[in-house]
Amino acid sequence: MDLPRIFTIREGDHRIHNPLTEAKLAALGASLRLAPGTRVLDLASGSGEMLCTWARDLGFTGTGVDISTVFTERARARARALGVADRVEFVHGDAVGHVADEPVDLAACVGATWIGNGVAGTVELLDRSLRPGGLMLIGEPYWRQPPPDEETVKACHATSAGDFLLLPELIGQFQDLGCDVVEMTLADQDSWDRYTAAQWLGMRRWLDAHPDDELAPRVREELSTEPARYARYGREYLGWGVFALMKR
Repeated sequence: MDLPRIFTIREGDHRIHNPLTEAKLAALGASLRLAPGTRVLDLASGSGEMLCTWARDLGFTGTGVDISTVFTERARARARALGVADRVEFVHGDAVGHVADEPVDLAACVGATWIGNGVAGTVELLDRSLRPGGLMLIGEPYWRQPPPDEETVKACHATSAGDFLLLPELIGQFQDLGCDVVEMTLADQDSWDRYTAAQWLGMRRWLDAHPDDELAPRVREELSTEPARYARYGREYLGWGVFALMKR
């Protein structure tokens, strides 16, 4: 049980596996106005940056669950480096269907709603771990503007235009699911650049170090095509945000 290796090659230098910068991640945590001691469940926690820095800066405690052995080990190392290993733990496991042993104050899935087969299922899954009156965080892509053609859709790694909604429609979907949207932090083009463009240098250095690896042709293809594709399509059409929700 693990992520395909291409993900750890592509995002191997990332601490945050989504298009939020460190400043935006910190602003998101502060915006929730939660007390020290807040208990967090972070599903698909990646390299643990959100949980670790919020434990350090805001006094939160909690558990992260992620299917990647590489990212889970990095999360544990990050917790030790920040001096919060006594407050947070990271579990290697499949976040699909994972429910906390005891209700938490904040349940999060930031950028991996496939664990619930979409937004609706992820809301239902997070709610199963949440105490009454608790907060959910969901990170999700949206269209910044309607994609004009199928080429744009595919270049943004969607299978159809219906995979993502426009921002007002996404907020409407949360509301239709019985949630109040009580905060949001959105990526902008600069933070998308830092997330996406940082992968290119990582891929190039990996290629230089592993020219004979079986994945080298795929990584070479991505490095040759993704910069122009991102500049032409992703940067203009694809948005991303984290939304704080409370069940009515």
